[in-house]
Amino acid sequence: MRTFHSIVLITAIFMSTAAVPSYAQSHSPPAPPGRLIDIGGYRLHLQVTGKREPAVVLIAGAGDFSFDWSLVQPAVARFSRVCSYDRAGFAWSDLGPTPRTMKQEAYELHLLLKKAGIKGPYVLVGHSLGGLVARIYSDMYPTEVAGIVLVDSTHEDTTLFMNGKITHMRELAKNVAIPPVQTMKSSPSKPATEEDKKQADMNAKVFGRPKIEPPFDKLPVDIQNLRLWWLNHPKRFAETDTFFAEELQAMYAARTKTPCPLVDKPLITMVGTGEPLPSEEKMRQIMEEKLRQKEGFASLSRNSMVVHATRSGHHIQLDEPDLVIDAIKLVVEAARKHIKLDGSTKKG
Repeated sequence: MRTFHSIVLITAIFMSTAAVPSYAQSHSPPAPPGRLIDIGGYRLHLQVTGKREPAVVLIAGAGDFSFDWSLVQPAVARFSRVCSYDRAGFAWSDLGPTPRTMKQEAYELHLLLKKAGIKGPYVLVGHSLGGLVARIYSDMYPTEVAGIVLVDSTHEDTTLFMNGKITHMRELAKNVAIPPVQTMKSSPSKPATEEDKKQADMNAKVFGRPKIEPPFDKLPVDIQNLRLWWLNHPKRFAETDTFFAEELQAMYAARTKTPCPLVDKPLITMVGTGEPLPSEEKMRQIMEEKLRQKEGFASLSRNSMVVHATRSGHHIQLDEPDLVIDAIKLVVEAARKHIKLDGSTKKG
């Protein structure tokens, strides 16, 4: 099984495939738009805009970056403080300790917000794999979460196309313990090796340099250039077991025992339904299952809503950013006024 960050790296390289401007090929990184916050021997990049509470935290999916929220963050900043960040090893963020797990990602986000002085509770907005991180964060720090928006989130019972075959991910779990969160002192990351560099050069020769493809072509040109900068100079991660299947299995089991963990916290699950279903029967069944799973997130809270993004694929924040902005605003207002999403008063 490929490691989590190997999967992320491959996704980052081949999901974005415009000729590459010399800016993107430069070895000098552009200045970060936000701050680099030390969370214990390594720094994560955090961009904070807006002022009002509750703070909104944007959690990118695998292979995505803080700046990929560029069509959403400025509008959200008009009605609430909003934070976007880059996970360890992405864009301006330093490499973090290993093994890399979703639990580790949630822990680091918790540290980042505390070190930056961003007060909770927060409205978490998680796209794709970031939706899983948002839910794990809510389980680890329940009093720090005021509400959640899941943007076409990955499901714990997901089926993915990996290594040339359809894989039910949690079935890959080997019944081993998920490691506790790590610190830089206990498990430092390894620098890039010559093997890593050779592999990167080989990928460039075989597949060509990364380019911008839909839906990332909807981003402003300067943001597209930031993507190309990173995709042409990706950081390398230490090879390690990622426990991804184990975490999915643990989430699946926990949901069986506690089907409504958010109780009545405001939750909106957004589902991209704008892409046609595949004609091949098996793939069509899998896609239909994914749609049902994402709609099913509504049962995580008694105060929930499902939003179908009928003109969107997986990246609703790029295809229909206004829809995501409206969903965030609805959850923020519900959390701020302690009301239900439909505007009614909560019981008790």
